Amino acid sequence: MNYFKLLAVAALAGTSVNVACAQGTKYHVVNTFHIPSPGGWDYIALNPVNDNIYVSHGTQVNILNKNSGDSVGVIANTTGVHGIAFAPEFKKGFTSNGRLNTATVFEINTNAVLGEVKTGENPDAIMYDPFSKKIYVCNGRSKDLTVIDPATNEVVKTIELGGKPETAVSDEAGNLYINIEDKSEIAVVNAKTYAVTARWKTGAGKEPSGLAIDRKTKRLFAGCDNKLLVVMNAENGKVVKELPIGDGCDGVVFDAGTGNIFSSNGEGTLTVIHEKSARDFEVVENVTTKKGARTSAIDEKTHKVYLPTADFLPPNPEDKGKRPGTVPGSFQVLVVGNE
Repeated sequence: MNYFKLLAVAALAGTSVNVACAQGTKYHVVNTFHIPSPGGWDYIALNPVNDNIYVSHGTQVNILNKNSGDSVGVIANTTGVHGIAFAPEFKKGFTSNGRLNTATVFEINTNAVLGEVKTGENPDAIMYDPFSKKIYVCNGRSKDLTVIDPATNEVVKTIELGGKPETAVSDEAGNLYINIEDKSEIAVVNAKTYAVTARWKTGAGKEPSGLAIDRKTKRLFAGCDNKLLVVMNAENGKVVKELPIGDGCDGVVFDAGTGNIFSSNGEGTLTVIHEKSARDFEVVENVTTKKGARTSAIDEKTHKVYLPTADFLPPNPEDKGKRPGTVPGSFQVLVVGNE
């Protein structure tokens, strides 16, 4: 995922309730949680054990109560942190530390640091696969996956991908799917053999970044850099649909309870797409968020979406081609809902 160096739906199959969720009320920003500490950001994640929000932020991970936004802790010394993953069966969490080429291991309830694991170069997205019971780290610079056994905190395999991995998801049945950004493709990895079994082009979509999956309908949702979300058949790689989204997508999440897909766009919008069936999708709305809110996490209990961003300084005409800086102390998490 494109790290911000600034200081630095279940398918509609069949209930009228799902239709109401998708079409009845409009999504909007319902709350904003402010985090005064400095630093850039990337991924945000929801701890499945205690429901707290974990936000990557410069050299640390900020932990917030998902309802109030109150700070409940910090995981320090995770310089260049990109992502956070949780292995509930092992009572552990892992962070990918982009500038340290490590993954920090912490206790999932107390957040106490248990150690570090060496990864590939520039570890970015990170995920836990309950099928193989392994942690997978996408390494952007070394173009591979580091496979970590959470039982031992040891690397058991490095999988060469032949391109820059962005986001990884699992069908929880033995297959992993990884966006390969610089190849505009999705690589399929067998979670038993660790072999790359297929490479599928993302149709008209270029430089895929965000990725989500509907395991029921076997559909992949890849958010691409050219303002397209590509729906792909997870069984054969065929492109099912290409839908318009906002500019600067770096995150896609899927809410199985409503059948909604959300593309978080750095331009300051959240595109909501509804899955009517495995072949029928429609853009429901484009929610106004804030510039820089390009990654996201979904809470499937409340159907709220969380997006990190900050307030930006006016662009400096002398800094052509550079991202504008952020207002010190303005880091925040937007909460989007339809309540």
